[in-house]
Amino acid sequence: MIVPEQVEVLVFGVEPSTLSPVIDGLKGHCRLTAADSLGDALERLKGESPPGFCLVGNHEGGTGLILEATGLLDRFPEAVVLLNDREEILWANTLASQVLNFSSHNGKRARLFDVWEDAEIVGQNFCPVNTVLVTGCQAKTRVRVNDKTFYDVTVSPVTSRVTDGQQLLLATLRDNSEEILQQQKLNAIYKAGLDLGDLQPEEVLELSTHDRIELLKSKLRYYTQELLEFETVEVRIIDQASNTLRPLLALGMDPTAEQRTLKVSAEGNGVTGFVAATGRSYLCENTTTDPLYLVGATGARSSLTVPLIRHDQVLGTFNVESFRPGAFSQTDLQFLELFCREVAVALNTLDLLMAEKATTVEESTKRVLCEVADPVDDILNDTSWIYEKYGEQDPQVRERLKRVLQHTQDIRELIRQAGSSIYTESGAAILKKPSHPNLAGKRVLVMDKERDIRHSAHEILERFDVVVETARDGEQALRMARTFHYDAVICDIKPPDMGGSELYRRLRETHEHTPVILMTGFGYDGEHTLVRARQLGLKSVLYKPFILNQLLKALEDAVCPAM
Repeated sequence: MIVPEQVEVLVFGVEPSTLSPVIDGLKGHCRLTAADSLGDALERLKGESPPGFCLVGNHEGGTGLILEATGLLDRFPEAVVLLNDREEILWANTLASQVLNFSSHNGKRARLFDVWEDAEIVGQNFCPVNTVLVTGCQAKTRVRVNDKTFYDVTVSPVTSRVTDGQQLLLATLRDNSEEILQQQKLNAIYKAGLDLGDLQPEEVLELSTHDRIELLKSKLRYYTQELLEFETVEVRIIDQASNTLRPLLALGMDPTAEQRTLKVSAEGNGVTGFVAATGRSYLCENTTTDPLYLVGATGARSSLTVPLIRHDQVLGTFNVESFRPGAFSQTDLQFLELFCREVAVALNTLDLLMAEKATTVEESTKRVLCEVADPVDDILNDTSWIYEKYGEQDPQVRERLKRVLQHTQDIRELIRQAGSSIYTESGAAILKKPSHPNLAGKRVLVMDKERDIRHSAHEILERFDVVVETARDGEQALRMARTFHYDAVICDIKPPDMGGSELYRRLRETHEHTPVILMTGFGYDGEHTLVRARQLGLKSVLYKPFILNQLLKALEDAVCPAM
């Protein structure tokens, strides 16, 4: 006679005093197996020959068994691991088994971080299990598996204790890679922004404007490829004078597209022109169907273009392209916008350095011209005196004196040209230099006995590219007027060696068509010079010290009477 095998019943968490009648009644019909702990019960349930029934008396333990037995924990969106106080894995749901590459169903026990071989604790808590055992409170830490995979590990105590006194722990492993990588990228973009505009003092002194731009381009190239990981890039800067977008940097772009002339316009100038005109970012999901897109990189199927904005002003555009349709997400857009803010700051810093250098050059040139003004004027005055007195006696002397006069005048012009050249090279195009095109290149003679007035004439008028020469008295002024050509003459009404009206008359006799402007201080004109000069054709009177607008207007009226 074959005796049928008895059904195995797993008994867990049953107090003898409460369910002893039930257990006694089952003994004759079933094979009872007792589990001493939740971990032991789980191992038996997951074994090769699990019991047919489970008798649960302990509420907390029963809940855990029900969750496991019905597979609810396998559907949990995070990896869940049950540990003992030795950090050994008693059970793991399916996601945890995949993360750890470990199965808790084979009956083997292993420590969590022994199984997780590639894991490196990078959080502040290096022993979360020990922290829970000591404090009885939840503990958290962070684990790095590789450069792009991170998990947040949370270890919590299980309220019930097993019979042998061991504590059970529940660990959840949450994949936090995306959030951490985004934060890392934000930090990297911030550091990149600091580096883009970072120039050491020696670099400011030693590098030319061109060298600084090349340094910025090399940094942009590095961070675009290494940090943002973009395939093709084009950066353009707005030329305010022509309202065009000139290329600053291009990587992987078609040469024809790189050399294409683009204007700041929302129509007819592609996505780049649209972004520059509107100041809004533009995400092109499919280049083959987008009406704004102009071919940049050959074969590109999607693009992302962001404006470079500083102080609400669009400085340029940053365009990236991919050979895959829909390659860029809103996250890519946000990261690129953040990066472009830093690029705009770096460009603004370059502009400020250019402006500072250009201003320094201009001020230095002005100072040099002012310092040489008196010596050069003295040489011209003395040489013109010698020229008039002895030039007719010897043709060779006359020729040599002409050369001295010409070379002396060239001194100022060479200083001005050198300053203008350096000014242009240093980025003067970004500055709005004051100009009076009607006065540029005009030659003006200023006669006044006061050195400050003569210096003031040099300082003010040479800013507008006017060639200024001065005389101390009337005779010097007349001699200079006879020797050189001037577009206008400005004289004080009280020369130290003759009357003001006499000087005016003799100047008009020397060059009938040369405009003569008289100037006076705020005092009484006892000789009535102005009245007499007006009778001789005087049209303009200036007051000293010079008033800028009045001086410029009087000169413009004199040299361009028809305007």
